Amino acid sequence: MRLLLQRVANASVTVDGTLVGSIEGGLLILAGITHGDTLEIGRRMIAKALDLRIFEDADGKMNRSLRDLAAETADQWAVLLVSQFTLYADTRKGRRPSFTDAAAPDVARELFDQLVAEVRASGITCATGAFGAHMSVSLLNDGPVTIMLDSAEIAPA
Repeated sequence: MRLLLQRVANASVTVDGTLVGSIEGGLLILAGITHGDTLEIGRRMIAKALDLRIFEDADGKMNRSLRDLAAETADQWAVLLVSQFTLYADTRKGRRPSFTDAAAPDVARELFDQLVAEVRASGITCATGAFGAHMSVSLLNDGPVTIMLDSAEIAPA
């Protein structure tokens, strides 16, 4: 599993001109799911994303996590979670990316829905895009702070 985290001042997703999800501050998380990903891997990845200290404290240092901020002012901090199979693009050969490392849509949708449930179970508001749709994602990156998490590089709990 790969999660691309972007610390945002705001972010939104539209499909066919209709707003389907938006947040005013927090994390835009693009989620790529591969073969063999499990709910346990998803739980570890979501916990890592919510606990990363990538938000500034009073001294301007990155010492706060989204979970820390949401515990204080839940209505101001949220996650916008968007499925992004292209995070598993293989560009090693030729000019056209291969997506064979991305999980099949039916498998990915089930795990993606579980990721959404994990964020919501943490008490953090979670908006989403529309799985499998052509989406327009708009964001104001705060920092900018953009971090890639790959389950292959994260030690088990």
